Amino acid sequence: MENNIKTRSGGQILVDQLMAQGVEHVFCVPGESYLAVLDALHDTDIQITVCRQEGGAAMMADAYGKLTGRPGICMVTRGPGVSNAFAGIHIARQDSTPLIVFVGQIETGMREREAFQEVDYRAVFGTQTKWTTEIDDASRIPELISRAFHVATSGRPGPVVIALPEDMLVQLREVADAPRVEAVESAPTQSQMDTLENLLSEAKNPLAILGGSRWSEDSVNAFARFAEKNQLPVAVQFRRQMLFPANHPCFAGDIGLGINPKLLKRFEQADTVLLVGGRMSEVPSQSYTALSIPVPQQKLVHVHPDSQELNRVYQAQLAINATPAEFTRALGKLSIKPGTGREDLVKQAHNDYLSWSDPATVSVPGKLQMPHIMQYLDSRLTPDTIMTNGAGNYATWLHRFHRFTQFGTQLAPTSGSMGYGLPAAVGAKRLLPDTPVVCFAGDGCFMMHGQEFATAVQYGLNIIVLIFDNGMYGTIRMHQEKHYPGRISATHLQNPDFAAYAFAFGGHGERVASNEEFGPAFERAMASGKPAILHCLIDPQAITPSATIDQIRAAALK
Repeated sequence: MENNIKTRSGGQILVDQLMAQGVEHVFCVPGESYLAVLDALHDTDIQITVCRQEGGAAMMADAYGKLTGRPGICMVTRGPGVSNAFAGIHIARQDSTPLIVFVGQIETGMREREAFQEVDYRAVFGTQTKWTTEIDDASRIPELISRAFHVATSGRPGPVVIALPEDMLVQLREVADAPRVEAVESAPTQSQMDTLENLLSEAKNPLAILGGSRWSEDSVNAFARFAEKNQLPVAVQFRRQMLFPANHPCFAGDIGLGINPKLLKRFEQADTVLLVGGRMSEVPSQSYTALSIPVPQQKLVHVHPDSQELNRVYQAQLAINATPAEFTRALGKLSIKPGTGREDLVKQAHNDYLSWSDPATVSVPGKLQMPHIMQYLDSRLTPDTIMTNGAGNYATWLHRFHRFTQFGTQLAPTSGSMGYGLPAAVGAKRLLPDTPVVCFAGDGCFMMHGQEFATAVQYGLNIIVLIFDNGMYGTIRMHQEKHYPGRISATHLQNPDFAAYAFAFGGHGERVASNEEFGPAFERAMASGKPAILHCLIDPQAITPSATIDQIRAAALK
């Protein structure tokens, strides 16, 4: 983009920087505090998605960041507006997603008087972002926006919050645009790769674990080739299933909530663990029990794009500061000599996964059963279908039984934030209108951001939302029965008719109460060409794939 040094308003300078950075989408809830930016967007090709709540806007932008690797852009107003967006910012932080949130702000001359909706953004968001700042002088916009894109994308990606005082946005300044920012790549040294080659050649029971962000289709495919060539079993971290194809002979499953006991044993008994991209946080580490802290019993090789994450919790035998792209490129040059028995190790690990992820092996009560739904979807959905979800026990069925085979097909919050699935589906469909998008949502989860169904209708986004209604906050009820059996408190839900809800907004809706009804209803939803909700009535007893509520209660009482 050519530098524009004519006199421009702060709002215009800001929008010109977004264009220089290649921004094509903005997700927002409008506010009078940043009208100058909205006006500058009017004459650009940047697509604006007007959302119904700031949390939904931030989650849509997070989904964009996950799918593209470039920062999702969210714009919200001050005070209550950005407070609503906090959940999306927290998701981006824990998920290592590049996100930039622009926030309208009071005029600079009104600071520290508790003006209308005044917030000290550095104080409020400083611990939850990679960087929070406020722009006082419009001539610094190019510098600070360039820095924001660098901070959000480089090292371990994450969120940036930038406050925009109203008076700054109407300042007139002459300043040149900043060039496009590309994320900084870090690569392993030759000596590190030599050490890794020796460790993997000597390992008798190795396990690779993939997680984090900054992956691409190329780096995923490169690691898959390396694993097959060197007979290396591969697992993925919680809600990172798209980082390795489930139909690959080396795939061992996912390390998260409700882990396959055989995979957990394999993890704990591995002699060498190759952790690439991820942090081994609470969920994949099984509450920090699978690896000893600070020094694991296993030989740990930790590869991460941010040097500050290396040796922060676990002291690795070999710590490599590298992005997945550069690390997988270097892997292709290794010459591993797998010991005897590795082929059997890989085969057994994959067979254990196949057995664990077969819904036909699970029986649950009710006329409409999740195993049947998962089997139907497996037969119907194309490999490129993007699956989204929020948080709740219902998501267990998606993570355990859906076999992800392509990169870029999973949008799920590792932070366990409810309400994420619907906004993520809207964000994905806005970016990729020709790609099928299916959202999994619990009844409680959906109502957190159900208003964004109106956004899907407004933009003609034919997503399909599957709402699994068991009339309660199921995950909390499960834990309640485990720890306080029979003492039901604050977990019951009285739900609306979600099919009627869909029709009220202008979408397609149906209630599904049995296995026989699900397939035809799904086909009608597909054929409608509209945003659709299937209100799936699930037996409250079918709380997990392995136990009913009564069984959980009985075990606790015993």
